Amino acid sequence: MTSLGSLYDSKGDRPELKTNMNVDYVVQYKVDSDRAEAEAGFTQLIEALTRVGLASEVRGGDESSLLVFVKVASPNYLASHIYRERVQDWLYGVRISSPNKDVGNEFANQPVTEAERLRTVYLLITKPKNEGGAGITPNVGQWKYVTSVFPLHDHPFNRQWIKQWSTKYFLNEQDLEQIRDRFGENVAFYFAFMQSYFAFLIFPASFGFSAWIVLGRYSWFYALVNSLWSIVFFEWWQKKEADLAVQWGVRGVSRIQHPRSEFKWDHEAADPVTGEAVKVYPPTKRLQTQLLQIPFALGCLTVLGALYVFCFSIEIFLGEIYNGPLKSYLTFTPTIILTGLLPTLSTILGNFAEKLTVMENYETNDAHHASLVRKLFIINFITSYTPLFLSAFVYMPFGNLLVPYFDIWKVTAEKLTSENSISTQGFHINPDRLKKQMIYFTVTAQVVNFALEFVVPYLKRKVFSKVEKVQAKGKGSAAYDVPEEHAFLERVRNEAKLDVYDVTGDFREMVVQFGYLSLFSTIWPLTPLAFLINNWVELRSDAMKIAVNSQRPIPWRADSIGPWLNALGFLSWIGSIVSSAIVYLFSGDSEGPGGDPSNIVVWGLLLSILISEHVYLAAQWAVRYALSQIDSPGLQKERAERFAMRKRTLEESLGPEVTETPLPPTPAAGEKITRESLEDEARKISTRGGGTPEQLFWLRQQGMDETIQIGRKLISNTTAA
Repeated sequence: MTSLGSLYDSKGDRPELKTNMNVDYVVQYKVDSDRAEAEAGFTQLIEALTRVGLASEVRGGDESSLLVFVKVASPNYLASHIYRERVQDWLYGVRISSPNKDVGNEFANQPVTEAERLRTVYLLITKPKNEGGAGITPNVGQWKYVTSVFPLHDHPFNRQWIKQWSTKYFLNEQDLEQIRDRFGENVAFYFAFMQSYFAFLIFPASFGFSAWIVLGRYSWFYALVNSLWSIVFFEWWQKKEADLAVQWGVRGVSRIQHPRSEFKWDHEAADPVTGEAVKVYPPTKRLQTQLLQIPFALGCLTVLGALYVFCFSIEIFLGEIYNGPLKSYLTFTPTIILTGLLPTLSTILGNFAEKLTVMENYETNDAHHASLVRKLFIINFITSYTPLFLSAFVYMPFGNLLVPYFDIWKVTAEKLTSENSISTQGFHINPDRLKKQMIYFTVTAQVVNFALEFVVPYLKRKVFSKVEKVQAKGKGSAAYDVPEEHAFLERVRNEAKLDVYDVTGDFREMVVQFGYLSLFSTIWPLTPLAFLINNWVELRSDAMKIAVNSQRPIPWRADSIGPWLNALGFLSWIGSIVSSAIVYLFSGDSEGPGGDPSNIVVWGLLLSILISEHVYLAAQWAVRYALSQIDSPGLQKERAERFAMRKRTLEESLGPEVTETPLPPTPAAGEKITRESLEDEARKISTRGGGTPEQLFWLRQQGMDETIQIGRKLISNTTAA
């Protein structure tokens, strides 16, 4: 099993970690009890790979699977596909200049990166047959026995990568270029975002620490600075990701869409532009399904909100009203309930979101992914922020009014125990409740998440590996390995058991964290400092997660962070509203309304929200305008490429003379209009008889010198004004 230790210690130099045997991809093929069907499916798999120019070798996997190793049979065949992709990029406007007509010169000037190679081979494996691919879609239809298609890790690079990052505080452009060349722009954009977010956190962390000492909680000045910071970061990142897209040559690559194999078309129709027959799914049908997102959002709010309200009421009763036996243990009841039910409910709602997205039946993978992300964001928004919303806007303002309803738990407890009466105490608003919750979400939850994300999968994999070795007892496929290949094949079998890396989960984590910062950090000004420390670790743990705990990701291209950008903008905007409401309710008094809503001046609260929103919009316009005036390397590169393209187009179309600056008939260039030429023209006119007034007008003065001489005479005869 590949481990972090094997990347660092001397075993990291083992031969099986130094080579991938020129393998591009590994296809894991499952064998079940129906051997005849499995053999027929395997034959179809090898035939499909061979028809698209891919060579294959098969070896034994675990006890119930095979490993099919795939590579491109001909380097020239691969080069032709990569060249066609670059031409497609030019036709879609992704690259400004067309590829060199000489293929050899094109690849000499812009060598093929490893990500480009792996992406091209993956598309050959998975693209539909009518687009030149093998049409292999794991776990779907006739390919139900194909469980996964994954590239092998480059362990020498991973080892160097982890060692290099462990000694760095900040990533540079070269580090991001390495990630892009190995894992594709989609993953590179995540690490670029993380690095930018980490660097931007330095200011609010420093300011928040000062505010915690000097200003305290619920400071309007801190809320204002924090809101301005979120605006600057959001607007700057929009500019930064566009700049990176230009530098990486992927600006507008989202216009090149890959079709979904699961798309179910309704009918065929002629494309109004190309005239080709295209598969069509009526937009009205999709709209009918998309409208289900409204009840979906309301359903998520109802289910998750009910769970939180249920646990919230139990927590208040046990923590602040109940005073009976086992109180110190019973206070953990809401946490146990949430720990047990929340992941299950989130999984159920996530699966429902996936099914709803499938029902919407998008033609392309990108559209499907964007729609799914929007639904997942709704779920995560509710699960992440509901406890703080309940405490800030229900418990603190309405606590005293809710106390009578908590008697239901007293009655329930009396029925479940032999005691006739449960000991209680007077209810008082806990002014530290919000702060304790923020500390939990910004510190404790981050540590727990790190353990669940990195430590637990690693330990689980190690335990399962040992159990499998004990159960196998030499009966596995390894017994049939060629000795020279055994170590390499064991490494591949281990990689086949790893989880698939999904950058969406990492983006979700950072966007939720940004929401805590923009919405609720006025409660605890040390929030950005906690996130700064967490993200330094997170940046490196995510790199280790890719290198150690996950299969190597498919190097997909991207020109932005996708729909997560809209989520950032929404959180930045709503953060200004929530922060202003919290500051209005609690500034000057940590208990706020003290559990009595009559202490709230409603018109003042609404006015503060209205003013904060308008200040936000004005500040956003000012920041966006200011940033638009700043040049950047990407924009400079784009302008240079467009200028070179226009110049080359003119030269190819009209000749090089068009691009040269014409020389005027001046003495320096050799005056073309001389006295002799003018006198000769005058003689010709008189010979022909007269001349037009226009011709005679231009024969009065013979050249530049005479014009100057006559002009000087006219000046001397002119009366001064």
